[in-house]
Amino acid sequence: MSSMEIRNIPIDKMDGTKTSLNEYAGDVVLVVNVASRCGLAPQYAKLEELQREYGNRGFSVLGFPSNQFLQELSSKEAIQEFCSTTYGVTFPVFDKIRVNGRHTHPLYSELKKTKDDGGKAGRIRWNFEKFLILPNGQTRCFSPRTEPDDPAIVGLIEANLPR
Repeated sequence: MSSMEIRNIPIDKMDGTKTSLNEYAGDVVLVVNVASRCGLAPQYAKLEELQREYGNRGFSVLGFPSNQFLQELSSKEAIQEFCSTTYGVTFPVFDKIRVNGRHTHPLYSELKKTKDDGGKAGRIRWNFEKFLILPNGQTRCFSPRTEPDDPAIVGLIEANLPR
């Protein structure tokens, strides 16, 4: 699937409306599978810092809650409340999806083809795995333990900002 086609995959917003990555065409996008009860949840704060620093220059963090590792809250309302009250999240957090298995969301089916720095692609290993999609369609994968403000991520964001 080309980068143009991945941008056409429908994704559900928390309010039930549909969108796609076309909404972010030309921008640098950081797609992250998130979970409120994960030990890595403090990464929400650094994700929000990136959104605040670069959001007005053509960058967006997109959070995709997933309960595949049994660490996400059960309702949309609880997820939204947790994100806003605990970490002040302003970036879009979408409806819950599956990132592995037979019912993997089509967006993640495509993203999982991206090799990480170790040359591995495939299953999502844990919550907070990060996929940086550049305006030219190139995608980079970063481990869940790689902090959002890691120099490798920030360097790619800054080098590819459209404005």
